[in-house]
Parts: sequence; C-alpha cells; structure tokens
Amino acid sequence: MVFDPLQPKRNSFELEAFDVDSRTGFMPLRPPVRRLPAPWAVWEKILDDARRDHLQPGDRLGLKLTEMEDSERWRAAVREIPLLPIDNLVKVSELLRRAHLVLTFIMHFYIHTLPPDSSVLIPRPISIPLLQVAKVLDLPPVVTFSDTVLYNWNSNSDAAVNPNEIPSLDNIQCQTLFTDTPDESAFYLCSARIELHGVQALNLMRSSIDEISIGDSLAINRLTSYLTSLCTVINELNSLLLDVRKGCDPEIYYNVVRPWFRGEDSDTYLDPGSGKNRRWVFEGAGDYADLNMLPPDRELSGASAGQSSLIHALDVFLGVNHEKPNAPSFMKRMQRYMPRQHRRFLDHLGKNPRSLREFVLTTSSRDHDDGALKEAYNKVLVSLKEFRDSHMVIAALYIIGPARRAAEAFASSVLMAAAETETPMNDAVTGITGTGGTDLVRFLKGVRHQTIRTMFSDEEYAGSS
Repeated sequence: MVFDPLQPKRNSFELEAFDVDSRTGFMPLRPPVRRLPAPWAVWEKILDDARRDHLQPGDRLGLKLTEMEDSERWRAAVREIPLLPIDNLVKVSELLRRAHLVLTFIMHFYIHTLPPDSSVLIPRPISIPLLQVAKVLDLPPVVTFSDTVLYNWNSNSDAAVNPNEIPSLDNIQCQTLFTDTPDESAFYLCSARIELHGVQALNLMRSSIDEISIGDSLAINRLTSYLTSLCTVINELNSLLLDVRKGCDPEIYYNVVRPWFRGEDSDTYLDPGSGKNRRWVFEGAGDYADLNMLPPDRELSGASAGQSSLIHALDVFLGVNHEKPNAPSFMKRMQRYMPRQHRRFLDHLGKNPRSLREFVLTTSSRDHDDGALKEAYNKVLVSLKEFRDSHMVIAALYIIGPARRAAEAFASSVLMAAAETETPMNDAVTGITGTGGTDLVRFLKGVRHQTIRTMFSDEEYAGSS
C-alpha cells in the first residue's frame, strides 16, 4: 500500500494545532520575516555591521591586534544603542522570532569576540530585550536550532511571482549567517532539508496512529505498509544528512563557523574575578522582577541538531526511551530549546493511549498476524540506528577530528612560547583541555544503543503470545 496524504483522517491529532504544517512539518510554510520594522532597525544594523566587518572569535589562534580593535569598536557601539521596548513586537509572533534570532546573534558576536580572559557582561541594550523576548516565546536567551534552521531561510524564487510556492529541498537559502561562508549556509541547509523531507514521516505517524486506534486485521496491514514507507523516508533522511559533506568543509566548520554558536555550557574559560568557569551575566536583569529566565541551575546550550523536533518525534513514536533514572537525559533537556508548540506536540504524541510498540507487541497473539508488522517495526528502528551511525560519522569528521588537530596546534604554540620565554614545560601546558570529543561520542553511542534496545527480539515477541 502506498501512503496517501489525502486519505481522510479519522482519530489522529491535527498537526496544525501544534504549529506543525502537513506540507512543511516543523518548518513554517512561508519564509520567515527578513528584517525587523523601523522601530528596531538599530538591532538589524548592529548585526549587519558585525557581519560586514567579519569579526573574529577572541580566542582564535593568531588573532591580530587590528582584529581585536575592530571587535572592541563594534562592542562599544553595541553598548551605546538605546534600550528599546518590545511591546509592539509581542503582537506578532513572526516578529518575535526574528527578534530572538537577531538579538541572540548579536549576543553571541559580543561574547565570542571578547578576549578569553575577560568576564562576560552582556550590555543592557541587548540583555533586557532579549530576556523579554525569550520569556514571551518561552525559549532560553541563546541561539537555538530554530534560530539557525527553522526560522532562518528564504525562498530562492521570487515570492511575487510564486506567492503560494511551498518551500522544497532545492528552493531555499539561508537568511542570516555569522560568517557568510558557503560552508555555514550548507550546514544549516542540510538540517533544513531534513526537516522539510521529514514531513513525510510526520504524516505517516499520524496515519499510523489512526490504524492503531482501529486495530483490526486490515488496520494492521495498513500500519505495516506505513512503517515500510517510514523506513524508506528515514533512509532518505540519512542520505540528506551525509550530503552535508558536499558543501561544508570540516575544518572551516569547526574553526570558523562553530565557535560562534557555542553556549555558556561550552565556555571553558575562567572568569578572572572568581577563578571559576565564566558565567554569562545579563546586565540589568535583576532590575526586572518578571525576568525569571535565569535560575541558578540554568543551562545555556548553543544551537544543536539535538534540538530538532523531528528526530525527537521519531523516537517518541517508535518508543525509543533515552531517559535516565535520576536526571533528565540530554535529549529531554534539548526539548527546552524547541518552540513551545513543538514541545507540546511531542508531549501529545507521547501521551497516545496506545503506543506503537505496545500495539506491535500485542498483535503477536493474533492468528492473522504473520510477523510482518514486527518485521516492519524492527526495520524502521534499523533505519533510525543507521541514521545515528551516520551522525557519528559526521561528528567524527566535523568535530572530533578537527578538535584533536586544533588541540595539537594549540599545544604546539604553547610549547613554542614556553621555549622562547624559558617557562617550564609543565607549567606552559597546564589548563589545556581535551578535544571535547569523548562526551560527544559517549552520547551518540548511547542514543544508538537505546535505538537498538527498542527492537523486538524473537524471544520477546513470542513471549507476549
């Protein structure tokens, strides 16, 4: 049976109730706002200036004095812009999303151009409106996946000529970038294409839930067909993931692009005042009783593919559980960075009265089940496991390998400086951190392991009879 998206829905949830579109999934149907209106044009201009001047990270090896001076001039300009109210932004969600993108991009430019031995104080003209916008959107005040991917694209075609054109894999381009490099654009567009193609998976999930609610032999046959189609879709998502290698160079990504969207929890530098890891201080936040976005146990993680609602939805639907007994898993914590309605979608999906996995398990006792449903279910999980295998390949290529080479280059530069100044070698290398790859590998292996564990063994399936 071929999946028909036009087949009448019966008992399934309505995607649109959760700001999810049946044609574009978690991506909006129409291009996001490109620029904020005149009252907030100064934010757009200060962001334009940072991009035009090609500001450089303050911890980049070989940073020139002129580049440091350019960054400080720009930061001084940020400190001088007026504190703008957001009252009228609140009325239009599309403007709020653009404001979150612009303000977080400015904040990340401001923080990451600072010298690594400086404290982080985000100036009031940025910190206050960002905290206010973040509170209304119920998002953390940091760059998220939704800023870099979901609400950060334009159509390649002329909207005036094709006003009703639905975005597709080959007609979108990025709106706002930190580096304006083709590599950064290719990296974001890879995720955007996965999100757009993933709408097929969402529609298959919706129809599958309908069949579970019916539960007769014909419904089982249809569900088996839908799962077979879902397996194909995930394989196609896998291909799209690996396609990132065609347009994004690993060294450029790691050394040029990735530094800009690191979050506070990736900041390994020490605050000169406290001697502890630097905290991002939002100037003036304490003057506003209603800005409670920053509890003591806060997390401010940067944009991550782990914040993709699509991948979380696949896990929830298939019954892949990443939760830990005593603390929320990384995957669960990443949901905090998703748009509010998308989080509600995942909650709703997880509360389905009869889960897919339970349904597949119980059908083993039925005479009319020949094992095809279990086989289709397991094949979907194999495809999801292979997707995660590819994620590990990409992580090794774009993060772990370049991180090791960067660490070696940093160590070499420190040792050379130690030799020139006759500093003892042991003192010179103190404080060099690891590559950062160990935790990433452990996480990726963990989610892959949980995917494999979700599959039914022959013994488990037979035991339910």
